[in-house]
Amino acid sequence: MAGECVPESPDIGQMGDEELWELINDNRHRISLGVRPCILIPYLRQARVLTEMDEDEILSCHNLTNRSMRTSHMLDLLRTQGKNGAVALVESLMIHYPTLYTQVTGRKPSTEPSSFSGLIKYSELTEYLVRAVTGMQKELQAARDEASKKSARCASLEFEIRQMMEVSEKSRCLQSENQHMRRHLCSLQQDITRLKDEKCDLYMRYTGAVEEKSSVNLRLHDLNLQLYQVQTELQKAQADSEFQRRHSLRSAETPQLQDKVRKLQLQLAKEEKLDPARQDILAQDLAEAIDSQVELAEQLRCYREENEQLLREKQVLSDQKECLSLQVQQLTLDCNMHQKKITVIQNQMKELQAERDQAYLSRDEAQTMIARILAEKDTLRSQLVELQEQVCGVQAQRCASEQQRRSSDLNMEWDWESLRSSFEKCPPSPPRISNRRRLCRMDAVNPHSMSSECEEGSSVRSRNAEPPSPESLRRREEALYADSSKAAETEFLLEDFVFIPTEIEDGNACTFSSCKNSNIDGLSRTSVPPFLMRSRQKAIRVNGRVLGISLQGEALLKQLAVVGGNKTGVFVHHVTEGTAAHTVGISPGAQIVEVKYEQNQKAMSMVLEDSTLEEAMWALGQVTGVCHLSLRPRQDDYEALLQQMQSNETSSGDSFYVRVNVSLPAGPKWTLPVSCNDILHVTNTRPAGTKDSWYASQVHPNQLLDLQSGSLPNYYRAQRLLIRAIEDMSFETKNSQKAARFGAGNNKQKVARIVGTGRQGRKPLWVSVEEENTSAESGDTSAPRSCLTLMPYSLVTPHFPPVCRPVLLLPTILGHILSKKMADWPGFRVCEPEMLSSSERAARLQRSEILEECEGGTSCCYTLQSVEKIVKTGTHCVLPLGLDCVRRLHRAEIFPIIIFIGQSPRSAKKLKSKLQRRSQSEEQLLACSRSEEPLLDKLPCLYHSVAQDSWCDQSSLLTHLRTIIWEEQKKIVWVEPDLW
Repeated sequence: MAGECVPESPDIGQMGDEELWELINDNRHRISLGVRPCILIPYLRQARVLTEMDEDEILSCHNLTNRSMRTSHMLDLLRTQGKNGAVALVESLMIHYPTLYTQVTGRKPSTEPSSFSGLIKYSELTEYLVRAVTGMQKELQAARDEASKKSARCASLEFEIRQMMEVSEKSRCLQSENQHMRRHLCSLQQDITRLKDEKCDLYMRYTGAVEEKSSVNLRLHDLNLQLYQVQTELQKAQADSEFQRRHSLRSAETPQLQDKVRKLQLQLAKEEKLDPARQDILAQDLAEAIDSQVELAEQLRCYREENEQLLREKQVLSDQKECLSLQVQQLTLDCNMHQKKITVIQNQMKELQAERDQAYLSRDEAQTMIARILAEKDTLRSQLVELQEQVCGVQAQRCASEQQRRSSDLNMEWDWESLRSSFEKCPPSPPRISNRRRLCRMDAVNPHSMSSECEEGSSVRSRNAEPPSPESLRRREEALYADSSKAAETEFLLEDFVFIPTEIEDGNACTFSSCKNSNIDGLSRTSVPPFLMRSRQKAIRVNGRVLGISLQGEALLKQLAVVGGNKTGVFVHHVTEGTAAHTVGISPGAQIVEVKYEQNQKAMSMVLEDSTLEEAMWALGQVTGVCHLSLRPRQDDYEALLQQMQSNETSSGDSFYVRVNVSLPAGPKWTLPVSCNDILHVTNTRPAGTKDSWYASQVHPNQLLDLQSGSLPNYYRAQRLLIRAIEDMSFETKNSQKAARFGAGNNKQKVARIVGTGRQGRKPLWVSVEEENTSAESGDTSAPRSCLTLMPYSLVTPHFPPVCRPVLLLPTILGHILSKKMADWPGFRVCEPEMLSSSERAARLQRSEILEECEGGTSCCYTLQSVEKIVKTGTHCVLPLGLDCVRRLHRAEIFPIIIFIGQSPRSAKKLKSKLQRRSQSEEQLLACSRSEEPLLDKLPCLYHSVAQDSWCDQSSLLTHLRTIIWEEQKKIVWVEPDLW
């Protein structure tokens, strides 16, 4: 079509340089869109109009983003070659794009040698054309193969479509059946509902009858009470009448007795007249009696409400009991039915066993008969052999007698040949007798030996062809019963034991009971708050003017009130007039720096400069007797704090961050639910109206912003809840342990984290409370130097690391496998070990610069300098190390991203091929995971756990890890004092 539309143009070789390029430029857009440079470049290189550098520039330049731009750049390079470049381009189009050649030049393509310009030698041109034709044939063959594959794929898809249509037809039939079953089910449900309504009516009638019976009983009780009252009044009237009768008899006595009676009555009247003091006392007693009566009435009302609540609960429980009784009846029926089925099956098994025993007896009889027949057959064979031997002996004797008779006859002439033939005919049997084998039975079985062997050593597990004897079956059944009973007994014993978590088994079990008793029974007002045992040093500031004041410190908190906290300092807020504090001149606005007093004949010193409000109030409440207060006037800071509290910017002067070590749900007293390893910002340790709660807020993971706020238990109450959580974990049943172990793995939430202060080497006292001169004066060396105290909250400090943090993958075995894959990512690099001499290694060990030594006893070590070098380049350093390197990195202000990949037998199978390449097994990976997982809670920083079912293969795991690293990089790093 192109040849018909475009007229014939003159010969290419006769056209000039400008004409050729004008022709090409007219069709430049068409060439740029329809030509692939990689196809034309081999011919242009053969024609020497393009160099290797030009080829690299066309195919590899980043500025040329698409094919059209590469083709246009190739035309620009050919333009610099002049006419040769144009001719070579046209000839390459004639070979590879004949249709485009016709559209550009208006000539029909030709493969004649005369149609080429001669830029390429004839032999080279022929070789190139042969290669081009071969390549085109290969492309054609590949296209045909692809077409055949497509056709086969279409056929398979059509077959699948037909199958899907058949499946859809079946599904429609199933849906219709399902709808029919649903309608039937609805009708049955309606019948059940009707029966339930009838049952409810019966229950209502029964309840009415019970109520009528109870009302009749109450009426009868009232009538009995009335009868008792009438009898009591009658007895009282009889007593009064008796008394009057006796009085009338005595009135007739002498007047002297009457005078005595008058005097006694006067004395009684005087005694009855009470003084005002006794009247006040009686009035006060009456008021107290009235108050107690009101309290008793209130308690009676509460008891009535509780009684009503209990009655309602009883009604609910009775309903549940009825439902359970119905279920029990149903289960009883099912159980009886199954027992009947089991009885039938057992009878059938007994019949089968009887038939089997009968078959075994028949088979034994048949084998015995066969053995007897074989023995008789052997006897007959032996007799036959003996007879044959006798016959042969008789024949030999006969032949010998005939030979003697013939040789003695001299009259008869015998030829040598006849004698020879007669000699050959006579003795044929003796050699046959010498070569004949005696018959013997090789596989015959003696019935007596067979029965004895079966009785002594046969078993169900025997490899003999003969079936086992009944005695062997009985012994085997007893052995299996013994094995099963032993397994059941072992399982029953295992159910009676309770396995305590590994954190308690590792060393805290012995101290847990002591701390439990001491913390629960001894957490009173006089006990020391465990939260005050933090690891910070005693803060002593010397700036400002400090005033020392001594006063009588009895009930010091009633003499003055304090505000503030660890952020602003503790200030005197109010001083009661007329007290010792007011007399010595203490005024609001003074900061309490230190308090000193004597307790049990020992000098105590408490630094309150950076303590919380709760700690300060506890410390001031411990003061008894004469005390010495160190005050610093800070009126401006005090007024600023009051202004912030009035504007609701803050509720106190407390501000610190803690890491939660126990999960605490929201309750009636605490409104902020927290989970283990949450970070909280505590802003008030003594909210108004409460004594056992704090006010805190959850912290944004990426910024220092407060999110949800609320109250939560203070340190004392949280410690008790932590102990209770550990007790619940220790005594949970085996079923709950199985559910927690085999349930949804990655949905398991951590309940508690065991953190204690037992390894700090400090006494269980407030770090700010010090006994002066105790080392010189105290002579008791037997007192313990340390004690384990469980910490529900741990103080943490925020750190903002640089752009790229190191990455530590756990378990260690899996981390070594994945570190090589992560090294191929852009922005990641594996930490390489360094070769150190013995002297250099010893020096770096002394400076704690060696993170870990390589295995195999070599002198290569992973050093801190290699990690710092990679981090400074803005690259994530992948650490193929263990958990021991974390604390060394923290000392150098390097905070790695710790990722723990949870393992199970199912997830370990996904990495089986990778483990085999490293000569490791799945059991080793699981053991490494189980040994390193408990150590994660002892780290002074947070870590990220990857659930077992969140990845399916290695590629998805790597993709998930990359997302986790990107998210963890943006988070704030919270580090607690290393208490371990």
